[in-house]
Amino acid sequence: MSATSHHLHRIGALALACAALTLPQWAQAQQQVVTVTIQNLIGANGAAFAPLRVGFNNGSYDAFNLGQAATAPIISVAEGGSGAAWFPAFMAADPTATLGTVGGLLTPGATASMSFTVNPLLNPYFTFASMIVPSNDFFIGNDDPMEYRLFDAAGNLAITSITQRATDVWDAGSEVFDPAAAAFVGNNSLRANQNSVVAFNFAELAGFNGLTTGAGYVFNSGLTAGSEIYRISFAVTAVPEPGSFALWAAGLSGLGLFVRRRSLNAAAMTR
Repeated sequence: MSATSHHLHRIGALALACAALTLPQWAQAQQQVVTVTIQNLIGANGAAFAPLRVGFNNGSYDAFNLGQAATAPIISVAEGGSGAAWFPAFMAADPTATLGTVGGLLTPGATASMSFTVNPLLNPYFTFASMIVPSNDFFIGNDDPMEYRLFDAAGNLAITSITQRATDVWDAGSEVFDPAAAAFVGNNSLRANQNSVVAFNFAELAGFNGLTTGAGYVFNSGLTAGSEIYRISFAVTAVPEPGSFALWAAGLSGLGLFVRRRSLNAAAMTR
């Protein structure tokens, strides 16, 4: 082999090696499969939770604020467990967010999981909301959209779990407390507007004690301020983006063909 041909082969081999090392690292930063697992930590006959509404986002959607009147999106979660208004408002504020739902009605001790494909650099923050059942308008969620940075600046998982306690329970202040009018345990058509503001409040859950829940058990709150009530856990698996992988593969193939042609031309010139 001539010196020129040998030099070209070395360049080609180096380029291919660099490309092979770079792709997995780049793809990992671009896409992660995030498995979200939720667990109801409340004891037997205690509160259940409506489906968890989640958003992996850029930190721009502020769902609600302590001391301010609740708006329609968070009210849809707090009063009926629905994401019908929450999801559209979230998407309008952050069109690139990854949104979804984890689980159904989560009774005491139950768990549920769901996986989402997330770009950790574009959407490093995690936002969630779920109604507490039974209640008129109690829920869990984060009022600061940047409270939970799930991924760091390099795209690595920064937190593995979020634990909610009784003191983290929110009262939307949108519906008057009345067990007879509460969704899933009373007649919600009897609801009355409270016209108050979002506040912390778990103590009123005891007002449902003795009532039979929609799940068929007799409710007993049993909560104290330090009680752990809910856990959200995260696990990630890196995946390459199919479109990006195809472009990378095509480029790599073209690079190999270029190097081979240069090698053949160099060999021909030395004959």
